[in-house]
Amino acid sequence: MNWLIDFFTDPANWSGSNAIPARLLEHLEFSVIALLLAALIGVPLGLLIGHTGRGGVLVVVSANVARALPTLGLLVLLVLLFGTASVWPVLIPLIALAVPPILVNTFEGIRGVDPELRDAAYGMGLRGPQVLGRVLVPVALPLILLGLRLAAVQIVATAAVAAYVGLGGLGRYIIDGLATQKYEQVVGGSVLIVLFALAAQALFAVAQRVTVSPGVSQRVRIR
Repeated sequence: MNWLIDFFTDPANWSGSNAIPARLLEHLEFSVIALLLAALIGVPLGLLIGHTGRGGVLVVVSANVARALPTLGLLVLLVLLFGTASVWPVLIPLIALAVPPILVNTFEGIRGVDPELRDAAYGMGLRGPQVLGRVLVPVALPLILLGLRLAAVQIVATAAVAAYVGLGGLGRYIIDGLATQKYEQVVGGSVLIVLFALAAQALFAVAQRVTVSPGVSQRVRIR
């Protein structure tokens, strides 16, 4: 507890390039860009595969690959290839980590919609894209948001590895603190990352409450 107090009450941690706001902004930049790019890949693919029923093997393979992906090793390799002049060596591993949960949950959400609901939509004269947009996506939205939430938390936690190769983010406190034996920085950086991840969880919980209709939410809870 004393380490936390020392970290958050130290004026040096609130101004300059190594200040908490600056490191938090760097971490936020990595996380938001990686999540947006992963969503642009995972959500459309999940919708397409779930709606057409083709390519389900891709979903399974991507999920298995993500579990075996050595994020830190990939990060180091990309830095060796491209240097640290851009954020891409950090973004690519984060995107690769985030796409599978988004893809899997979007696919499962669309595939899990009651077939009778699909048939009723087609019976009303709706076409494929209309059925997908007006019927399937609203019903599958809780699982889609779950995939985005899981990806966001993984990204926030894993973005700390950027500090291993000299890049920014909250992970700098952990790496620099270990190197200089300033353990208040290690503890403070760890707490900030945990709080950031909890904030991401809360944000998606609010998004689900706002965007998902009560009838769909009740249906998901019953299942």
